[in-house]
Amino acid sequence: MKKKILVCGAGGFIGSHLVSKLKKEGSWVRGVDLKYPEYSKSTADEFVIGDLRDQMVVKKVLDQPFDEVYQLAADMGGAGYIFTGEHDADVMHNSATINLNIVSYGQKVGIKKIFYSSSACIYPEYNQLDSDNPKCSEESAYPAAPDSEYGWEKLFSERMYLAYYRNYGLEVRIARFHNIFGPEGTWNGGKEKAPAAICRKVAEAASGVNLAEIWTPSGVRRVPSLEIWGDGKQTRSFLYIDECLEGISRLMNSNFTGPVNIGSEEKISINELAQMAAKIAGLQELMINHISGPLGVRGRNSDNRLIKKELDWAPSQKLELGMTETFNWIKQQMAELQKKEMAKQN
Repeated sequence: MKKKILVCGAGGFIGSHLVSKLKKEGSWVRGVDLKYPEYSKSTADEFVIGDLRDQMVVKKVLDQPFDEVYQLAADMGGAGYIFTGEHDADVMHNSATINLNIVSYGQKVGIKKIFYSSSACIYPEYNQLDSDNPKCSEESAYPAAPDSEYGWEKLFSERMYLAYYRNYGLEVRIARFHNIFGPEGTWNGGKEKAPAAICRKVAEAASGVNLAEIWTPSGVRRVPSLEIWGDGKQTRSFLYIDECLEGISRLMNSNFTGPVNIGSEEKISINELAQMAAKIAGLQELMINHISGPLGVRGRNSDNRLIKKELDWAPSQKLELGMTETFNWIKQQMAELQKKEMAKQN
């Protein structure tokens, strides 16, 4: 018998990929989001356009005891959206309201199991001040001190789902995502994350859009350039979408509640990430201009000891493979966008 599954946030990057994976596995899937996926048609059996902050919408989509519910819907974005402070109230209110609605009505209709996508942003800032030695093991989340209101909301929602598990017996699975990236993710407009932003900037530099002048004894030389916030020595780890989906599947099919990290242990500085993208683009030289901007913590890297222990698995794909796929996809998107702009002018 087919599993009946609800994916909340099915129009987003991870959600749309998750729907495709669940359909390939033979499940019946209903997706819900404020919008359809931006870059490809959803494969969901049903897709409801609706606002999960609205209790009536939640009642509509949670009209049966689904075998599985995946709650990925949230108000989110990259550092340029999360760390400016300008969106704090909306981020906290919107995401918390969605989670309150989903867990409350889900429990009432008797859903069998629910996955909640938390974030590495819940980890304390005081453990991530050293770019070379960040501490992100699951138990280090307390005493709590996330560096953003986004992180505080995620931590609150983790506790709420666990409270429903204790008080109502709701089967819960919680994962803390570490910077998921890949094709069909946001790559421009201000909400993109570092891998996509850097791939776009390098592609622009490779095409001659951003060039810097270098004065040499033989004259002026123009080289590809891009801007990076801060000194670029801040570190992160980034996980390709396929590995993320595999981690979700393994967690949901296990008896482990979590929370557990789903991320890569391949730590890299933002400067090094830019150089990796330049290598993929075939650039022999790249000038990096460091400018002021929102940064987040100084260092962050997934600690995969718990996921290895509990699930006998951890992500292992090399970052450069995923960056190559992402760069090529973004380069294609830029070319298509340029064609559309030229068509408008003609």
